[in-house]
Amino acid sequence: MDHRDPMANDDDHDEERDPRGGSGSAGGHADRHEPRAGDGGGEGAAGSDEPEFPGGVRDDETGPTPARAGDEERAVAELLERETAYGLLQRGKALMSRRHFAQAAVLLERAARLEPRRGSILETLGRAFYNSGQHERAADVFGELLEVDPSLPYAHFALGQSLKRMGRPDEARTHLRLAVALAPESRLYRDALARIGGQRPPMVL
Repeated sequence: MDHRDPMANDDDHDEERDPRGGSGSAGGHADRHEPRAGDGGGEGAAGSDEPEFPGGVRDDETGPTPARAGDEERAVAELLERETAYGLLQRGKALMSRRHFAQAAVLLERAARLEPRRGSILETLGRAFYNSGQHERAADVFGELLEVDPSLPYAHFALGQSLKRMGRPDEARTHLRLAVALAPESRLYRDALARIGGQRPPMVL
């Protein structure tokens, strides 16, 4: 696992690409037709009592044009994508990259309800809670992440940081020690453990 700078809000833990597609507005228009002659050899359409419709075509003579139908299908597909767990995760990450952590947490909670116990969603949700000052909720989420994978160093590190901000240094130290034990090469985790008793500014996860 990469041990990234906690100041960075990157996508190291989810390498999927966002396949979102653009949606157009209303598409093409029906071709204009010449007025028809009346049935039975009567007068032409110009003298007919039947009403004319925009485009010179009555609504009982044609359905949606192929261009319009295609635009509507793309619009529906985009709406569905935005409400999938993946779509919500990507939108949450985009908000976090702009430091809108509380707004990101709202979307990421919805993603977590759609796909419970998915590690990438839980990690990002925990970071959103932590960085928006919701440390108890962050601790709950990181604890859930450890239930999914007890050997994940970052989860121990993040839970330790959350517990520290909640005024529980002894529990925080335990998890930070576990993070260091699981990833001894990480300077980030070693520094966090070293500063557990200090008064330095809090990290950004």
